[in-house]
Formats: sequence, C-alpha cells, structure tokens
Amino acid sequence: MTKEFLPYYTSGVIVKGFGRGSKALGIPTANYPENVIEKLPKEFDNGIYYGWAQLEGEVYKMVMCVGWNPFYKNEKKSMEVHMLHKFNQDLHGKELKVIITGFIRPERDFPTVEALIAEINNDIVCAEKYLDEPKMIEYKTHEFFTSQKT
Repeated sequence: MTKEFLPYYTSGVIVKGFGRGSKALGIPTANYPENVIEKLPKEFDNGIYYGWAQLEGEVYKMVMCVGWNPFYKNEKKSMEVHMLHKFNQDLHGKELKVIITGFIRPERDFPTVEALIAEINNDIVCAEKYLDEPKMIEYKTHEFFTSQKT
C-alpha cells in the first residue's frame, strides 16, 4: 500500500527522458535515472503523486508520475516530475530532491493524447489545491531540503 510509504523522500540527477513531456504534451518533466526508480519500495503503487521538489536551492510544487505510462506503452518504469514552475534552461545533470506527500490517482491509459493532457492538467489543479493545505506546506521547508545528505 502506498500510503504507508508517504511521505517518501528521494533525490537524484535529472536524466534525459523520452522527450514527450515538453514536445508532445507541452508539460515538461524532470526524469529520474533507473537507480532512483529501483530504490522505490516494491509495494509503492504506480500512479500520480504530488509533493515538493527542490532544484538549485529553490522549492517548487510538483506532480509526479510513477509507472509505465500505459498510453505510450513504456517498456521501462519511470519517475517523471513536473514542477509547477516554468524553467528557461536545460535541467539535465542537475540534482533534484523530492518529497512525495500524497497520492492523486492510479496510473491508467487514455483513448487520445488530448484526454491524457486534460487529465494531467486536472492532476496539476489537484496538486495545487492539496499542497496549499497547512500540513502540506510544512514539507516545503523540511530539513531534507536543507540537509547535505541525500
């Protein structure tokens, strides 16, 4: 069960993903390498999560997909973070720390790319709302983000 693993803390260097987030969907993601994905507890459910992401000392709201992306029929499991902030630079090679604080929904397939985009945008709205709750705001300044340990 996912809930017993939350909040979940992880970090790693951003790697090149499939190139679909920005190009095909207009929703850029920062992707974790396989060694970070392999550390997830076996019982960690695939799905859409929300929480906080730290990049270069700044902390941002985020939505994360953990799983196989059934719409694209991935052959490898992925962890893709969409930070609710616009970046004007390439993020590959930068360290990204995240605290996954909640679960939005299970991963599922969609009939069209438009339906997928609409659902992702709904996930973003949900994350914005949930992360404004006082108990979630506390994680924004968690020691995980200020500690040198990962």
